[in-house]
Amino acid sequence: MREGRLVILPTETVYGLAADAGNPRAVAAVYAAKGRPAFNPLIAHVASVEAAREIAVLSPDAEILAAAFWPGPLTLVLPVQPGGRVCDLARAGLDTVAVRVPAHPLARAVLEAFGGPVAAPSANRSGRPSPTTLAAAMAETGDEAAIALDGGPCEVGLESTVVSLLDQPRLLRPGRVTRGEIETLVGPLAEAEADARRSPGRLTRHYAPEAPVRLEADGPRPGEAFLAFGPAPAGGEVLNLSPTGDLVEAAANLFSFLREADRRGPSGIAVAPIPEAGLGEAINDRLRRAAGAIG
Repeated sequence: MREGRLVILPTETVYGLAADAGNPRAVAAVYAAKGRPAFNPLIAHVASVEAAREIAVLSPDAEILAAAFWPGPLTLVLPVQPGGRVCDLARAGLDTVAVRVPAHPLARAVLEAFGGPVAAPSANRSGRPSPTTLAAAMAETGDEAAIALDGGPCEVGLESTVVSLLDQPRLLRPGRVTRGEIETLVGPLAEAEADARRSPGRLTRHYAPEAPVRLEADGPRPGEAFLAFGPAPAGGEVLNLSPTGDLVEAAANLFSFLREADRRGPSGIAVAPIPEAGLGEAINDRLRRAAGAIG
């Protein structure tokens, strides 16, 4: 990374394609490898809250959330610290920076050794399902990386929750840290629209397999693969996100099962209804984007 090269890096959420966030050429290489629009900002990953304060201005609410959820799957969008090391390109030219402290021990070891912010968007081509195993990451962007680190299957399996803390707290992207957990600490969250451009993962069609995705399905149509949740029909191309209806298990399986269903070459992928409560909000957000159902 100090040489401006790219590294496939595991985190507890998904595998990332990591580069020095202060090196515009390295960041440009990340955009190129992913085929990612340069208006979509990248998250700066750092080793500690102290390191976050070097690149971002942490408000009292930010300090509260950082103390509660870092290291962990929460990204905060904050005013950029004057003189901070995250380059303009990584911030998509904005006066804000998205920052998080990941919990994966291998990611933390790399960040501590590197000593600066690392841009590490999911290691998939833009718009594709995020990789939650090394093999999936290698299949997507492995040819672009100088080295790949194997941290095992990702525990969370969904990208981090993103919260903007500018004029007022806003939920820009749901994730493992739920709306309710955040609101308990900082009060009601406003809707995303005002700050949506400051968050990654906001494209209309995102996390999408090749096959079209059909939501709220009670079963597969002929030729479709089916992602079940809870009791599932017997036979056919059925992958069950969680036979017991466990949202944590479903989140961890979501992207790998979308990839597996797509690999089988179905005419489409039907997905059973997922409850909106708690972590279900994040799962449904990813599914709606996979289906192109969010504008």
